[in-house]
Amino acid sequence: MFANRKEAGKLLAEELSEFKNNINVVIVTIPKGGVPVAYEIAQKLNLPLEVVLSKKIGHPTNKEYAIGAVTLDNEILTEAAENVSQQYINKEIEHIRDVLKALHKRYHGNMTPLELKNKIVILVDDGVATGNTLISSIALIAQQEPLKIIVGLPVAPQSAIDKIKNQALVDTVICLEIPQNFRAVGQFYQDFKPVDDIIVMDLLKKACDNYLQNC
Repeated sequence: MFANRKEAGKLLAEELSEFKNNINVVIVTIPKGGVPVAYEIAQKLNLPLEVVLSKKIGHPTNKEYAIGAVTLDNEILTEAAENVSQQYINKEIEHIRDVLKALHKRYHGNMTPLELKNKIVILVDDGVATGNTLISSIALIAQQEPLKIIVGLPVAPQSAIDKIKNQALVDTVICLEIPQNFRAVGQFYQDFKPVDDIIVMDLLKKACDNYLQNC
């Protein structure tokens, strides 16, 4: 069990120490829970930190069941979207983009997102249950043509790890704990309170300032 996301990030940083000070590496995370984990890695390894702003498209009869994902510039659909009306999909994409634009303004202001083309991307989250959201993020990041993607996780079930490893662009999956009795990510943290936008914005600003000072 991890004390909190900060401890999980520090432990992951130890496993990723070979990438310290590598100018070709970018830490990318999924807000909001992944940000405190990724922040610790970025600080320990002196690497830039970026967030992937994406949201899943939920199935019309079950919003928790993803049929695709959307970023500000791109979208992907899974096989589960085959029998869903294009009108519903278009409406969801438009709505999600509006939400993502607001998040982008909140998190980045006028700053331009980091370039991922030909970079080694270390994609970090605070843990996964099914891996579906992370896999959608991988597909969207792949559209930016990174050199490769390394996934870093504190905890996940073996079934999710196997799915993530099967993604073409994923080079390595590093997971600190792969428990057999897995019910939820929060089960493996003593402190798993929600991460709000204020914390996300503060950590992103600190990461940017610290990297600029040290590079």
